[in-house]
Parts: sequence; C-alpha cells; structure tokens
Amino acid sequence: MKKTVIKWIKNYQQATKYKNPTCRYHPSCSNYAIDAYKNYNIVTATVLSGWRILRCNPLSNGGFDPIPKKKKIFKKMMLKNKFNPLK
Repeated sequence: MKKTVIKWIKNYQQATKYKNPTCRYHPSCSNYAIDAYKNYNIVTATVLSGWRILRCNPLSNGGFDPIPKKKKIFKKMMLKNKFNPLK
C-alpha cells in the first residue's frame, strides 16, 4: 500500500513539474509525504502529510521542516500543536 501511495505522489510531481512551485516549506510537501511514507506506517504518514498540507498556507512563515525522526518527537509535536488524532 505504501508503494502505491508513493507512486501516486510521484505521478503528481511529474504532472506538476513545469508549474511554479508554491510550497513554503523545504522539503516540498510532496517530498515530505514521500519521506513520511518511507519512514512511518501508513496511518502516521497520512497524518503527518495531512498536517503538513494544512500548515502550508499563505499565512505560514514556511522554512525548513523535515519529518520527525523519532516517534517521541512526533507525539511531542502533536501535543504542542494541540492536534492529536491518535487519541
């Protein structure tokens, strides 16, 4: 299932290759999602990717935002932002 989702994301990247980039973060939201699916299970990766897409809006500052490397960091981030879909 993860490979299928990663393939969909790569197809999206190919389809939008020649459009102006609009992501405010580095790595881009689609690359962030691919990293999340490679490093986490499908549920956690979907939550991380969805939360990142919600944060990528004109009101955010953007900047460098890699995926959390450890699950403890992920839980701390969710509690800090008061968004915890895992409970």
